[in-house]
Amino acid sequence: MTLSLAPDPVSAPPASEAEEGVCHPMFRSAPSSVEFNKLRKRLLRDTRQALEDFAMVRPGERWLVALSGGKDSYGLLALLLDMKWRGLLPVELVACNLDQGQPNFPKHILPDYLRANGVPHRIEYQDTYSVVTDKIPENRTYCSLCSRLRRGHLYRVAREEGCSALVLGHHREDILETFFLNLFHGGRLAAMPPKLMNDEGDMTVLRPLAYCAEADLARFAEAMTFPIIPCDLCGSQDGLQRNAMKAMLLDIERRMPGRKDTMIRALANVRPSHLLDRDLFDFAALGITPA
Repeated sequence: MTLSLAPDPVSAPPASEAEEGVCHPMFRSAPSSVEFNKLRKRLLRDTRQALEDFAMVRPGERWLVALSGGKDSYGLLALLLDMKWRGLLPVELVACNLDQGQPNFPKHILPDYLRANGVPHRIEYQDTYSVVTDKIPENRTYCSLCSRLRRGHLYRVAREEGCSALVLGHHREDILETFFLNLFHGGRLAAMPPKLMNDEGDMTVLRPLAYCAEADLARFAEAMTFPIIPCDLCGSQDGLQRNAMKAMLLDIERRMPGRKDTMIRALANVRPSHLLDRDLFDFAALGITPA
């Protein structure tokens, strides 16, 4: 376990643009092109909209931002720090990477990057890799067990750090893929909620990137030159059901551009009387009132 006491980046920006108060240190080498600025503004707008729509922010709170080393979690951290730098996010942020003991995991990349950018962080080592590979046969997917173990440790770390929220980097496509997984394989209408209370009732799980497109986050990560760390566990397995949902959504979007945005809006526009859930709508009481 390593707890970084790096200075608050607002009060101690490093060199270049950050010295002039122009940006957070993570953006000091970002492109200055019109195209990148439009992308950055769009992602900030989508993130701020999700924070507002789902009442995620309570001033003075402390958030644990889960950082896997992938494009989405890097983008999440950068956008939140950008908002905090601009005075738009009145919370304290602590980045956390859970080192799960995967072979050949480059342990130095994340702490070096976070220290260089003045980001308070904690690196937590827990060998969940051995647990997952021991319990799950090689021909089965690891994601479910891996996710549960990871989430449990992140909850614990959040409590130890005095955080009231665990912040995750799931984006628009993650939510849609989960919806279709539940529809096709779970027999229920459910997705990833942008805001969720944990079972113990002492912490919220937040997904500020709920409206952000995965393609935008990929372009953002490339432009920001984040030191991406690939997942050698679930990421190395072919044929995941989620991959099938991703391919389906890509095909739908290719043939009918704009459908992903429409589907996300649909998840916020539910008509219980036009579905079949008798717990949500009292069909028995529905009838013609005698004249």
